Amino acid sequence: MSDKFYLCIDLKSFYASIECVERGLNPMTTNLVVADMERTDKTICLAITPAMKQLGISNRCRVFEIPSNVQYIVAPPRMKRYIEYAAEIYGIYLQYISKDDIHVYSIDEAFLDVTDYLSLYHTDALSLGRRIMNNIYQSLGIPASCGAGTNLYLTKIALDITAKHSPDFTGFLDEHTYRSSLWTHTPLTDFWRIGNGIAKKLHSLGIYTMKDIAHTDENLLYSAFGIDAELLIDHAWGNEPTTIKDIKCYEPQNHSITSGQVLMHDYSFEDGKLIIKEMADLICLELLSQNLITGSITLHIGYSNMLNVKPAHGTKTLDMETNSDLIIIPALSSLYEDIVNPNLSIRRVNITCNNVKPEEYLQYPFFVDIEKLEKHRQIQKAILEIKNKYGKNAVLKGMNLQKNAMTIERNKQIGGHKSGE
Repeated sequence: MSDKFYLCIDLKSFYASIECVERGLNPMTTNLVVADMERTDKTICLAITPAMKQLGISNRCRVFEIPSNVQYIVAPPRMKRYIEYAAEIYGIYLQYISKDDIHVYSIDEAFLDVTDYLSLYHTDALSLGRRIMNNIYQSLGIPASCGAGTNLYLTKIALDITAKHSPDFTGFLDEHTYRSSLWTHTPLTDFWRIGNGIAKKLHSLGIYTMKDIAHTDENLLYSAFGIDAELLIDHAWGNEPTTIKDIKCYEPQNHSITSGQVLMHDYSFEDGKLIIKEMADLICLELLSQNLITGSITLHIGYSNMLNVKPAHGTKTLDMETNSDLIIIPALSSLYEDIVNPNLSIRRVNITCNNVKPEEYLQYPFFVDIEKLEKHRQIQKAILEIKNKYGKNAVLKGMNLQKNAMTIERNKQIGGHKSGE
């Protein structure tokens, strides 16, 4: 018998369920989508209710792809409200489990190590999962599904595959039941961490099931997938050595800060440069707020969806490790001009500050105006204090008021979507 037991709880159609609850509707029987219709009917639905999924409609469909004969409610995104619900649900988890045994996987999904709590509650893992699910539903009206298992991988698979086909939306897997019930399950893309690309490569090797992977020559798998073959082999046998404690103790060797956005329409080269400057300005404030500095920046530009053109990509080393917009904005503007085709429209922008480190490591080069940088740093800190107290749009720069600028609108969003305020 295993000495570890985990739960993975997923809040069903989380955003859509919240919108139904706040309208006094049942998310299991109501047709509702969460989508920002200001972005036209080509916008992707952030969530659809289980009732719409039962009609065969894809969860991440675009609005225009919903069959015309289906009647449904459209709810604009309210990200701030969804975060508030997530916080309340995390509070429910804490009624049963210590924060040290909880790993929040996403806003609507969490892993719980319940090993040391089963004797306390005189129950088994799946029964405890049902108790927590019922508490969430009784308290907030949000339906959930739950997987239970003897390691994190099996728990996730129990959620994604087994619970999906269970009347009470729960499922349990250990190594034995996994092999007996899912070894021949298809398609492989139903399994955690196997996407279309990996599945296609496996198919080219004549591999179509987890049982096939388990019985394939490991040398062949390592030749095809490199170090990733180790994960495939472990998961094929239902093994997963990583624990929640391991996840919480993990410290990446390199840290970075990234900012990205998909633009509402195609932008010209000059308007794109404005977006770069705005994003650089915000990322400098983020670095300053966390007392971090960076020594290099990476820029990734995706061109218009209408063009089948390879994205522009480049990295620039800064003259010094810094968080100052006086250095970072000009550097990013220069990089933009170097790598972006001025004749093509752009649609996607990503900026990454590489290898960030604490400000204590800051060293000024010999030929730099330290007094100017320090004075500007105090101005930036004052701007941060005002924004924190009065809101992100309390202080704006002239470029933020230009046509096609995006900062004012982005400051009203959370995760690229309307906050609902």
